Amino acid sequence: MTKATYTSHDGNTVQIALEPGETVMEGAIRNGVPGIVGECGGVLSCATCHVIVDARDFDRLPAMTDLENEMLDGTAQDREECSRLSCQITAGDELHEIRVTTPEFQQ
Repeated sequence: MTKATYTSHDGNTVQIALEPGETVMEGAIRNGVPGIVGECGGVLSCATCHVIVDARDFDRLPAMTDLENEMLDGTAQDREECSRLSCQITAGDELHEIRVTTPEFQQ
């Protein structure tokens, strides 16, 4: 099981357990985590699941695809060095824990 910690832009924290194969976005939606909209349902077409991954976790993630990189250029709040789309981060054996912060705006 992957432990995901979501911190809002104003410091509120929610911690949940992600099922294997579940994305960080799906876990947030399933648990009502504020700050992640996931308007497109995770098909990489809206960028409303933008998160800033904790720098300690960022390098452990698989490289982003060109499409994810392009989508991050269209987020409501400017991307940061450790920005990712949470629909593209999947829980699994290699990801035991992840910490993300949600931006102030998604739309």
